Amino acid sequence: MSRLGRFIAILWLICAWSSLASAQVAVGALKNKQDPFNNIEEMTAELLVIIAKHKSNFPNNEGAYFDALNTLMTGFVDFDYVAKKVMGKYAKSSPKDQRARFESVFRKGLVETYGRGLMSYGNEQIVLINKHVLPGKQRRVVAKQEIRSDAAVYPLNYLMFRKKATGQWNIVNVTLNGIDLSKTFASQFLNAARKSSGDIDNVIDSWMSGSK
Repeated sequence: MSRLGRFIAILWLICAWSSLASAQVAVGALKNKQDPFNNIEEMTAELLVIIAKHKSNFPNNEGAYFDALNTLMTGFVDFDYVAKKVMGKYAKSSPKDQRARFESVFRKGLVETYGRGLMSYGNEQIVLINKHVLPGKQRRVVAKQEIRSDAAVYPLNYLMFRKKATGQWNIVNVTLNGIDLSKTFASQFLNAARKSSGDIDNVIDSWMSGSK
């Protein structure tokens, strides 16, 4: 994994970009999804449980581990929105099935690449620093956390939107220590598209191989 990959892996400890598998857990998660700050705290707690459960036997259990991460991330992060932002102008010109294929590959690559990075998680302290009551009509918020270690403090910002129909808050972008993930991945996609002379199927195929 690249240095950037290892660095961003810490991010997934907090932003596990999820509807939970069981109905019992889903009911509690749905309640929290009405508040963006509760979302962040809920995701952090759930991810720590997943890491603790799978760490001792990793990588022999990586299939189950990746499945658990994917389940956790699916509802808290609007992957469809993020994938379209990463594709940029190509999202509008690509057919629906092609966009869906990239979203699937994009999600799988993130789960597997950064899931491996999470196994190096130590004892960093994670603090939510701007939790507050939001006005009822507010649909956009930046939730701010800090990752605190003995050596440094890394600021972590989540851009979150609330859906009109459900009132549910979803993460649509993350900035870690000044690194804007949406812009980083969008730049990678654009460069790949240029090298492939606009062959998006080729970009999608190479995206998956490059994330391993």
